[in-house]
Amino acid sequence: MTRKYSDMNQHDALYKIARAYPGGLEALSVRMGVSVNVLRNKLAPGIETHYPSFEELSIIIEFCQDAGVKDAHLPLHALLSRHGMAAFSIPEPHEIREDDLSQTVCRVMSRVGDVAEAVSTALLDGVITDAEADLIEKEFQSALTVLGEWRARIRAHHRQG
Repeated sequence: MTRKYSDMNQHDALYKIARAYPGGLEALSVRMGVSVNVLRNKLAPGIETHYPSFEELSIIIEFCQDAGVKDAHLPLHALLSRHGMAAFSIPEPHEIREDDLSQTVCRVMSRVGDVAEAVSTALLDGVITDAEADLIEKEFQSALTVLGEWRARIRAHHRQG
């Protein structure tokens, strides 16, 4: 039976991004300087006797982010969600788009619309499944990221003025 990993479970999410590292767990273990068996035992959601330290968690996310792994921050979002919190990426000044502020507002509203659509679709049958909850969380994270960009752009605009 194939295990279904949840993007909103911090252990599942960490295992998922580590496996997506270019070359998989084998390459990641070499970069981290640990054996692949130790890394696999620390990351595999079914093994409850080994866990990564906070530093290892941070290093795995950092290495995955540097390697361009999609959703490298997913374990952080899952951890924060578990505790009723949310985070968004703060763009570096060179990452901020060069459009005007009104276009940024449109992107924000579009992402909020995506959240509303995901919630509305999930509630059609009155039940939100695990997969639907994961999608809703991802849409919220996307909206928060665009809100963070908007905030950064307004601050940059204020400093220029």
